[in-house]
Amino acid sequence: MNQYAKIVGHGSALPKSAISNHELAEKLAKQGVETSDEWIQSRTGIRQRYIAEEGVKTSDLAVQAAHKALQSAALSANDIDLIIVATTTPDMIFPSTACIVQAKLGMTNHAMAFDVQAVCSGFVYAMTVADSLIRGGNAKRALVIGAETFTHILDWQDRGTCVLFGDGAGAVILEASQKPGILATQLNADGEFEKILHVPARVSHGAVLGDPFMRMDGQAVFKKAVSLLERSALDVCEKAGISHEEIDWFVPHQANLRIINALGRKLGLSDDRVVVTVDKHANTSAASVPLAFDEACRDGRIKDGQLVLLQGVGGGFTWGSVLVRV
Repeated sequence: MNQYAKIVGHGSALPKSAISNHELAEKLAKQGVETSDEWIQSRTGIRQRYIAEEGVKTSDLAVQAAHKALQSAALSANDIDLIIVATTTPDMIFPSTACIVQAKLGMTNHAMAFDVQAVCSGFVYAMTVADSLIRGGNAKRALVIGAETFTHILDWQDRGTCVLFGDGAGAVILEASQKPGILATQLNADGEFEKILHVPARVSHGAVLGDPFMRMDGQAVFKKAVSLLERSALDVCEKAGISHEEIDWFVPHQANLRIINALGRKLGLSDDRVVVTVDKHANTSAASVPLAFDEACRDGRIKDGQLVLLQGVGGGFTWGSVLVRV
């Protein structure tokens, strides 16, 4: 019989306070940066975002999401034998944020733990790796987390990027099962497009060399994202032997409402089958897909047995899809 990696738990976490576009515009105005609620909403669909308080680390949000996922699955931390954290804002250069999460969860069973760095595609990359390890018999239960404190790498003088992002974490627990779970995955990357979305800095001999802030060519990202994700969706459905018309729910990376709407139209999915949280969370990078998935599960939209398409696209340039029966 086939062995699947099935989602048996999910959870999410956000910083304490939401900051509206109006509030952000007022703060930026004091720094000489002009923007407005209308300017932000009309271009992105974002109404607010959550920004981590000083001292809050990526691992802190990851642990909160992990606790909720474990509770959802009625499991303890030591029931997990694999932790993967998808993040581009780790607590430190090393050890991995996954190892830090393991310690904060009080795990004593020496479970595998490592990070995946694929920026906004990180969660679908991490899901694919966990799926492979479970299918291969190398893990029984995996805690897969997307977590970011992305606002730490923003240039608050750059109106084109600083209004787009927020912080948060989302998690799922995958378990080996004979019941259908992850049906197919599709991952891709093209390093030729590294400069359209990147943080070009590096650390050397105690100094930060280069620009330490995120830089983005928004128009280039938009064009690449829509075309590449449409192809990825069709490819992952073909691998699973189903039609994209059978998809019950589409949970895309929450980067921009225009991208989400364009993809929905190209895939023939009505708005009421697309999960949108970008208005509330903004772009939380690797956390955006699990945050949206958790919300749609908890409010009852996504139900057991339904077919869900998860997608991410981000710096690298990376992109990918996970097709899962929940």
